[in-house]
Amino acid sequence: MTHVTERPLAVVTGASSGIGYELARQFVEHGYDVLIAAEDAGLETAGADLRRDGGAQVQTCRTDLATYDGVETLCQAIAATGRPIDAVAINAGRGAGGDFATETALRDELNIIDVNVTSTVHLAKRVLPGMVERGAGKVLFTSSIASTMPGSYQAVYNASKAFVQSFSEAVRNELKDTGVTVTSLMPGPTDTNFFERADMMDTKVGAGKKDDPAKVAEQGFKALMDGDDHVVAGSFKNKVQAVVGKALPDTAKAQMHRKMAEPGSAPESGAGA
Repeated sequence: MTHVTERPLAVVTGASSGIGYELARQFVEHGYDVLIAAEDAGLETAGADLRRDGGAQVQTCRTDLATYDGVETLCQAIAATGRPIDAVAINAGRGAGGDFATETALRDELNIIDVNVTSTVHLAKRVLPGMVERGAGKVLFTSSIASTMPGSYQAVYNASKAFVQSFSEAVRNELKDTGVTVTSLMPGPTDTNFFERADMMDTKVGAGKKDDPAKVAEQGFKALMDGDDHVVAGSFKNKVQAVVGKALPDTAKAQMHRKMAEPGSAPESGAGA
């Protein structure tokens, strides 16, 4: 259904909780209507919470973005609004921890690629042409500080985020004269359900201190509005890690990641570093 409104429209994926939900809240608080998407039942609760902020039209699309048809369902929901997309936050993602050769399931690893890589490309391919034709639009890709290092015990996840980071930077360059901006959001460990879903609560990073998803989203939203190419969000430690990582060889970064993500590496006290 098409609604008459002067508010711009933003689409946010992975918006039932965590960074995605907080990104949607940022859009609502800054005068946007939103169409939010996720696969789980928490999406409707998120939509209801966002509507309580008042003033915004909040639509939901429950769909599995790990599938081709799931992405097309979201695209159909976007088309059904009858409105141009002013901004899109392609945020949906998942991970899995463990030894690639012996512990993680192939099904889970392929699902990471489907969600983090394939659906990102698919949705971007659908929404960008309209933005370019209008000469306006803002795109936020949720990458990760993990994109900067080989991910021992998160091998496929880190590789998927390296793809997203490279993809974001390349598309940004292609669109530099079109009026469409592309920004990558690079959070570090954040207090969401990511580590629990990835079966990583017994790791140093899973048990450790994490950033507030509301703060991460606030930083990502500001970078998007400012048209920045990327933002390393969250703690100062994340920013230092990003800078230091540029000087370290991949072998050293892989070993550093191993210490954070190796199963059983969580301190016995539960206190994280």
